[in-house]
Amino acid sequence: MAHQAVSIHGDAKLVPTPSGRTRAPSPDCPVEVSLAAISGRWTTLVLRNLMSGDSYSFTEFAGSLPQLSDKVLTERLNELVAGGFVEKTMANGLPRRTEYRVTAHGRKLRPLLIELYRTGMALQAHGGVVDG
Repeated sequence: MAHQAVSIHGDAKLVPTPSGRTRAPSPDCPVEVSLAAISGRWTTLVLRNLMSGDSYSFTEFAGSLPQLSDKVLTERLNELVAGGFVEKTMANGLPRRTEYRVTAHGRKLRPLLIELYRTGMALQAHGGVVDG
């Protein structure tokens, strides 16, 4: 029996372009691109700190997120730098200081983080979050 072609119906605002009309997760889907940018435990908190526009040293990050291990912080910062969301600079002086700052590309994530926070608050208000 042949499979019948099925068109994807739905909210045009959720899928306004062909790249989102996938039948399986795809790295080209804009939603998947957004999720990949903020994936990883602690990534949203690292980004939250950087969205102020201030630069942070590694030590300042460690102090602002004391439960975050140095290993995971290093991994998250390296991922964000590799994605072009954060820039890493070495400041002059002794000892040398590594500083991190959000890039213009990284600031594009700000509306996503704000909306995720709003949505989470709404879900909590209506008992829509299962603690696990």
